[in-house]
Amino acid sequence: MTLPSVESDEARKVRLLARAMDSAIRVPGTGIRLGLDSIVGLVPGAGDLVSSLMSGYIVLASARMGVPPAVVTRMILNLGVDTLVGTVPLLGDLFDVGFKANIRNAALLDRHLADPLATRKTSRAAVLAAVAGVVILGAVGVALAIFVVRGLNWLAGL
Repeated sequence: MTLPSVESDEARKVRLLARAMDSAIRVPGTGIRLGLDSIVGLVPGAGDLVSSLMSGYIVLASARMGVPPAVVTRMILNLGVDTLVGTVPLLGDLFDVGFKANIRNAALLDRHLADPLATRKTSRAAVLAAVAGVVILGAVGVALAIFVVRGLNWLAGL
């Protein structure tokens, strides 16, 4: 019998924390599962901060296990979306129930451990798509601002 490796023990801890944060409790009579992230997030301000710190452990543990920067960046993006939307009262908590950033990040770790090359490639693509999306949204925002200012200037000139 072989002893479990430190890496598999750490991966098991990551999976357990992800489950506790995102899907530990089943809402009776439904298929909906929620976790500490949704419950702690109900506390205004501090709840989201505490939840983000707990979720950060998954990313740090993954990095210690050798997950490449592209995958870590994708994990951080997942947490960023979860944290950003989570700051919206009630809507953010409902979003947490469906998005499950911690489960997503634990799955990324598992995929990396099973097939590092494929996970790195898909994560690079996801990060590039996210960056492209932010650039496009920024460009649309700037174009919209210019349009509004020109429209206001035109109205003021009447």
